[in-house]
Amino acid sequence: MSCGNPHEQDCSEVLALVYGFLDGEIDDEMRRSIAQHLDECGPCLQQYGLESAVKALVHRSCSCEIAPEHLRVQIVTRIRQISITYVAGEQ
Repeated sequence: MSCGNPHEQDCSEVLALVYGFLDGEIDDEMRRSIAQHLDECGPCLQQYGLESAVKALVHRSCSCEIAPEHLRVQIVTRIRQISITYVAGEQ
C-alpha cells in the first residue's frame, strides 16, 4: 500500500509495525516516526483505524480471559508471516 507521496518511512514498513505501535511494543523513536507517517498518509491512517477497531472489538469480546503466552506468540508469529507473505506477493 502506498499513497504515492514520499515519506521518511515506507507505507509497507509502517503497516507491518502497526500492531507493535498499537500495543506500545516499539521504541519511542519508531513510535514518533510511525505517528508522523500516519499524520501524513491517509491510506495508512485508514488501515491503522481498521486495525485499532479490530483490536478494540477483540478486547471487548475476550477481555475476561487471558491467552497463554505460547498461544500469543504463535498468533503474533502467524500474523507476521502472513503480513510478510502478503507484502512480498504485492511486488
